[in-house]
Amino acid sequence: MNDIGIFLDRDGTINEELEFISSPDEVKLIPRSAEAIREANQMGLKVFVITNQSGIARGFIKEDQLTAVHNTLVELLNKEGAHLDAIYFCPHHPEYGEPPYRMECECRKPNSGMLRQAEKEFGINLKKSFVVGDRIIDVQTAHAVGAVGILVKTGYGKFQIEEIQKSNIKIDYIAEDLYDAIQFIKNKIKSDKHNDEKN
Repeated sequence: MNDIGIFLDRDGTINEELEFISSPDEVKLIPRSAEAIREANQMGLKVFVITNQSGIARGFIKEDQLTAVHNTLVELLNKEGAHLDAIYFCPHHPEYGEPPYRMECECRKPNSGMLRQAEKEFGINLKKSFVVGDRIIDVQTAHAVGAVGILVKTGYGKFQIEEIQKSNIKIDYIAEDLYDAIQFIKNKIKSDKHNDEKN
């Protein structure tokens, strides 16, 4: 299962949602998120964070501040026995800020650049992988590469469900939180393996 990746949005999925987190003190884990990541680790799955951080382009946060925020996130997860294989972020925005941050890029979700980077660096099979997040763009990012898209009801998720129902976007699973999402992933992997063995 080393080629299966679980790609997690950051704010509203792993840690509490705050607009443009700029300080390590603002990082607060959502209950059960560390436990969820730990279970994914125990299954031998690679776990990545993929996060749009246009606050850099907008001038709300500098890259070194973002590094400090991510170091704290890693520390909080490690304390609970949970491990991230990599954190990918997009600092760009097509309309705000100055070059090199103001640009049309391939990494800003729902584009697939961050997933492609993990595919290249870790040998991930994106079609067997999962993207979990609290926004429609996370599900769209999954579908851009043929992965499974899961919406969590934490963060903005509960407000996105109605919007999704009005659109033609198919969600593979709506989870209460990240822990629930990981249980779905575990069951799906088991079921797919069982079906493969039967065929």
